[in-house]
Amino acid sequence: MENTSPRARTVVPPIPAVLGAIVSVQGGAAVAKGLFPALGATTTAGLRIAISALMLVAAFRPALTRLTRAQWRVVVPFGVALGTMNAVFYLALARIPLGLAVTVEFIGPLSVAVFGSRRALDLAWVVLAGAGIALIAPWSGSGVDPLGILFALLAGACWAVYIVLGGRLSRLLAGGAAVSTAMTIATITILPFAVAAGGLARLTPRLGLAAIAVALLSSALPYSLEMVALRALPARTFSILMSLEPAVAALAGLAFLGERLLGTQWLAIVFVIVASIGATMTARETSAAVEV
Repeated sequence: MENTSPRARTVVPPIPAVLGAIVSVQGGAAVAKGLFPALGATTTAGLRIAISALMLVAAFRPALTRLTRAQWRVVVPFGVALGTMNAVFYLALARIPLGLAVTVEFIGPLSVAVFGSRRALDLAWVVLAGAGIALIAPWSGSGVDPLGILFALLAGACWAVYIVLGGRLSRLLAGGAAVSTAMTIATITILPFAVAAGGLARLTPRLGLAAIAVALLSSALPYSLEMVALRALPARTFSILMSLEPAVAALAGLAFLGERLLGTQWLAIVFVIVASIGATMTARETSAAVEV
């Protein structure tokens, strides 16, 4: 349950809260990737989403029977996009390094930021990000799995849909009820594929605890920290800080998974980060969407 007292709001300063959320998400992704050999990417994604849904429903207790038809029309596709985004991102993560998967996925929010703009400066950010992706692409001689890149691009497309629908949903439904309901729909979307993948048969108590840790690190903890930050920071500042995710992901991959990137791949990460920050700073309107 959300505590809105002034004292609660100042427990964690907003900028450390954002940075902590980023580290938590990428640390959770690193832990999740460690489960892939035993459970598989799809099963791990299903467990993470299902456990996160249970946590969020317990925290916010959404009244599903009270939702209007207009709310359902937005929350259902939002939840499907959320579940699909998490699943295909994990499929990408199974094939390419964490830092590269997050970098390619960032094309989604960047596209939303510059969509419809006719300004040359915004076009420059798109070209810069495109140059970064070209440095990662399989034809660049990097040896990166092309299917992994494709899955990361699909995750980015789902992220873009998530941001657009999230803006609409925020005007129809309170944040806690929206995210808990959407995560429930995401569970319904992905769980059949997780069961069909067969990884649940290999689930042990130790792996179950690790899956709970993934859910905490990837959803519950960062969501709470981001809510603290969004109360105190302008949306633009929040988005600029979130643009650091590809670099943090690359460092998490190096620290926890031993994933060493080529110099050109680090340059690609820099290109995408600069493009994301630039697009955020020059956007006429910026809306921050919480990643769950």
